[in-house]
Amino acid sequence: MLTLPPFQFHAPKSVAEAVALLQAKGGTAKLVAGGTDLLPNLKHRLFSPEHVVGLDAIDELKGVREEQGGLWVGAMTRLAELATHPLVAARHRSLAQAAGLVAGPQLREMGTLGGNLCLDTRCVYYNQTYFWRKALGFCLKKDGTVCHVVKSGRNCVAAASNDTATALLTLGASVRLAGPGGVRELKLDEFYVADGVANTVIAPGEVLLGAFVPAAAPGVVTAYQKLRIRGAIDYPALSVAVWAKVREGTLDEVRLAVSALAARPHVVKRLDAFAGKKAGPATWTELGVAAMRQCHPLTNINVDPAWRREMIPVLVKRAFADAA
Repeated sequence: MLTLPPFQFHAPKSVAEAVALLQAKGGTAKLVAGGTDLLPNLKHRLFSPEHVVGLDAIDELKGVREEQGGLWVGAMTRLAELATHPLVAARHRSLAQAAGLVAGPQLREMGTLGGNLCLDTRCVYYNQTYFWRKALGFCLKKDGTVCHVVKSGRNCVAAASNDTATALLTLGASVRLAGPGGVRELKLDEFYVADGVANTVIAPGEVLLGAFVPAAAPGVVTAYQKLRIRGAIDYPALSVAVWAKVREGTLDEVRLAVSALAARPHVVKRLDAFAGKKAGPATWTELGVAAMRQCHPLTNINVDPAWRREMIPVLVKRAFADAA
């Protein structure tokens, strides 16, 4: 049986207290939200913090509320609440879908938006027990110097596996972070970097406060699709989120995001040419092919990369058909 390493647990009652704790403990502390990802990782000795700072007692980080120009979702909002919240379902359907497809019902009752956005990247050579990794000589992400996915690679290519990020990227969301220097806000696309070791720009001592989702314009439709081996529990082998502004059967604007392939979610570029095209199956197919051409999966998870790539246009077409 895998056991947790020893650590001291802290339960701050405010964001300011949490930031102060992180600052005082330095690199020896880890934040925990729902714990659905961190605790298994602790058991695998992927992290061995001396201090764990729990955020569950901080009420200001919880809930969905209306703000000027959109919706605010607190970092400690449970995924189960997010998946069924009437405001989210009515205004940002893809986000509700993504939250509702994370893991299984029990884990969604514990998992949070903030935890999902900050989910550690995953790799078949990383998410193993300590003894398994030691027998292999460890890897670039943890304790080693070699990437077993890209043998000559100098950068970790562990995959971003957070469902909600894919949807939020197409919705134009931003995130807020509180730290020793105050509060800062940045676009979600700027929050992620192409580094599998640490794929967010969260600085030491910072706490994710939540995400702001701007109000959707009339005619906007959204949807989220997820590919996984089992119908529940599994992390995505591929995830796709779509956003389209449609007027009288014609596309005014379209957005696409694809994830679970590389260290950061990918926002599909160069889609301006699709403005003015008829909304329908032929256009959805073209969009899927355009997305596939920009994505190159690796053997970072236990699912064939060639099949994952071929499934991109399939999921894109399904998502647009669902959105329409």
